[in-house]
Amino acid sequence: MTVKQYLLDRIAKGTIHMALIDPDKQSAEIAGDIAKRMKDAGTDAVLIGGSTGVTKENLSSTAKAIKERSGLPAIHFPGGPDALSTDVDGILYMCMMNSMDLKKVMGYQVMAAPYLKKLGIETISMGYVIVEPGMKVGEVGNAKVVKRDEIDLAVAYGLAAEMYGMSLFYLEAGSGADRPVPPEMIRAVKKAISIPLIVGGGIRTPEAAAAAREAGADVIVTGTLLERCDDGEYLKSVVKAAKGL
Repeated sequence: MTVKQYLLDRIAKGTIHMALIDPDKQSAEIAGDIAKRMKDAGTDAVLIGGSTGVTKENLSSTAKAIKERSGLPAIHFPGGPDALSTDVDGILYMCMMNSMDLKKVMGYQVMAAPYLKKLGIETISMGYVIVEPGMKVGEVGNAKVVKRDEIDLAVAYGLAAEMYGMSLFYLEAGSGADRPVPPEMIRAVKKAISIPLIVGGGIRTPEAAAAAREAGADVIVTGTLLERCDDGEYLKSVVKAAKGL
């Protein structure tokens, strides 16, 4: 089964949770421990990526540790074309749709395409839009962030992603954001599109996770929380709220 089909099958049963682990923030061994903790909490898959500091070496070692310790799919969430590894199970082949840097929109994807084809890494196409406050990913990505009240613009981006034939659409408030994507925006985008909607950034409580799920998110991503919290029961409460369990 492909990673994409694995995700779609799970989404068909309800909202799923994905953990985001930055390979530059800890050793591969600790990343594996985090993935095991999240698997026990109910996480469905692990994203590996960060805005800066990702190398082929830390990406590969982190992916191996995650798969060994948790058995969950390890999916590369790339920040650029420099670090690629066959140790991941798949890669989000994403377009940062609201970047002012054309390399982020399409240039890096063109550069990486021949290598991804040669390496045989599964690609999952995704439209990626940065929402206010945007944080480091918005800065590094030179994004013209979608303001929190620009709901019609977020909907337009989602529709464009679907019309381009992308498999997924991601609304990202940024790692460490003090405010997650507004439920009103999630609700409007979900109503407009038929492809799965991913929401991440600033989701650190069961209440925030539940709000995103109830608004219509198909996938909820948490990242910063995993770096700052080693309370397995609290993490489980956030995942359960994300999945409506």
